[in-house]
Amino acid sequence: MKIKTLILIIINSLIVFVVAVLSFSFYKQFSKVLDDRILLQLNSIKTLKQIQIENLIKSEWNQFLAAPENYQNLDSISFTIPNNIKKVEGIYDFTSYHNNKETSIAFISNSKKGKKIKVLDYNKIKAILLERTGMGETGESYLVGEDFKMRSQSRFFPSKVPYSMSVKTKGVINALSGEEGRGAFEDYRGVDVYSVYSLINISNLKLVILSEIDVSEVNVPLKNLRLRLLGLTLGILLVAVILSLFLTKIISNPIKNMAKSLKIMAEGNYVQDNPFTKNSSEIKEMFDALAHLKSSLQGAVKFSEDIGKMDLNTQYAPKSTHDLLGKSLLVMRDRLVEYRNNEGNNRIMAKRMLVDGLESERRRLSRELHDGIGPYLTSLKYYIEKNVENEKQKTDMKRIVDETISEIRLMSNALMPSSIDDFGVGATLTNFVESLKKSTAIHIEYEDLTKHEETKITNHQGINLFRISQELINNSLKHAKANNIRITLSEFDEFISLFYFDDGIGFDKNNETLGSGIINIKERVEICNGKIEIDSTTGNTTFEIELPVEL
Repeated sequence: MKIKTLILIIINSLIVFVVAVLSFSFYKQFSKVLDDRILLQLNSIKTLKQIQIENLIKSEWNQFLAAPENYQNLDSISFTIPNNIKKVEGIYDFTSYHNNKETSIAFISNSKKGKKIKVLDYNKIKAILLERTGMGETGESYLVGEDFKMRSQSRFFPSKVPYSMSVKTKGVINALSGEEGRGAFEDYRGVDVYSVYSLINISNLKLVILSEIDVSEVNVPLKNLRLRLLGLTLGILLVAVILSLFLTKIISNPIKNMAKSLKIMAEGNYVQDNPFTKNSSEIKEMFDALAHLKSSLQGAVKFSEDIGKMDLNTQYAPKSTHDLLGKSLLVMRDRLVEYRNNEGNNRIMAKRMLVDGLESERRRLSRELHDGIGPYLTSLKYYIEKNVENEKQKTDMKRIVDETISEIRLMSNALMPSSIDDFGVGATLTNFVESLKKSTAIHIEYEDLTKHEETKITNHQGINLFRISQELINNSLKHAKANNIRITLSEFDEFISLFYFDDGIGFDKNNETLGSGIINIKERVEICNGKIEIDSTTGNTTFEIELPVEL
């Protein structure tokens, strides 16, 4: 076989093999990256819509609870609801009870004004679900009930009543069993789709939310890529044949010249002048552009995955001013951060309202005990003094009445010490500790470093600091088996500090229960926008609490 033919066969075989392997590898990698990107983008869209729907329902529910008298009576609605549901306040899906099977998410309240009901405007949910940014031509998001019936309008069957369509797909079944996931399977039309799903579970309401896009639409770029790769392979093969012919000429001509010279030398002629042509070439950087594209896509996919996991502190920098995907992901992350912050603020506000309501009720009960029962007992003592003639009976009765009055005062003071409004939390804790010293053998040391007349501690903060101290002392007396307790309340220009120490047996701070009161203490610190640090070992348990000064 001639060297020219051998070089042609070797070079072209290698080129065909390399191009085929690279094309196949590129196709597989591109397919995988595209699948991951689509699923992560769908998950981000689903998560955003789920948060929007949950916030809408919670907001409407809170408005309903705030003024149930503004809504219609439960018995006046046009469709029949089972009696066992009417008795329980909450959020329900009444679509199956509606006469026309219209999607009906309703709120029931058993208030003093009677049983009230409000049906959520379906158009508000519809507006959220029909927002199709980033969903392509065949993408849609929809809701399914526990009965596997659709609860939102299908973009493919807009004239059909949603309830008339059954959606017993893999995603719905998994979501109703408590799973949150993604995958590719048939949808309610029998069409293969990429799907992400999860469960919306609020009060008595359970709905599955799904975001999906047809596999056929996603695969359009892959089909185009296959055709382009085939054309590219044929083009490269043609060019390779031409170049290899040229290369074999460059390689074989010097070899032929060398063979001719060696033949002349073999004949003994060493003085021939046969110049050689010297040639050189380099091959460099075939996949730089592909590597850059792969790197960009991987960065965007990783960022989308972090957002899907609600890691909203993750950072991402667009590759350029034209990186629309990166900019869209950043906008989505910022909106999710905003929704999460609003949710956190609403949760803290709800806790604060609950605690304030509890303290208001304690204040009322304390006033009722002091101003209501107290005068009656004083009148009873005066009556005994004037009307009971037997001195022994009079003395016994007066003693019982005095003890009752003293107990009423203790109960009233425990519910809400009157001194906290008049003299502040510092003096109130002083009186509380002094009264405890009379009834316990534990050594309690309290240091009041507040500013008294110039204090900036609000009444709200003072009540919570007093309740926290009460809970800590109560835990030490009942559970800690402590011999010494030390408390310091300090007021600085920018914050208020409460330090608590006991030398009891300690506790596992990572395994506290509701009964221990630790969670209640943390919640009171949270609603005051404060910080708490807990350290507990045998013989040394400390709580360090800081609350900001409210300007």
